[in-house]
Amino acid sequence: MTTKITVIYDNPTDPEAFERAFTDSNQVELARALPGLERLESSKVWPKEDGSPTPAHRLIDLYFPDYDTASAAVTTAAAAALFPAILGIASGGVRIVFADVEQT
Repeated sequence: MTTKITVIYDNPTDPEAFERAFTDSNQVELARALPGLERLESSKVWPKEDGSPTPAHRLIDLYFPDYDTASAAVTTAAAAALFPAILGIASGGVRIVFADVEQT
């Protein structure tokens, strides 16, 4: 069954600096290099209408054919380049979760 790895960037201390670093560190391109990756989605969380903080700032969803492929991908040299880049810009924190995609 399809497995998704989601990178959840919490609200950074400086959103403009985060966006520059996100682009400059080529995180989407680094993620595309993961073996077995079938699809990638990068998204930015919309601001809330009432001005209150969003629950997160940005997401990257990485889709793999199954859990074993996703698990193997995070042990590769491509992941060794990607994950330090992710952690290096996550001034507000970051969460990375594996999920079983039940429906598309």
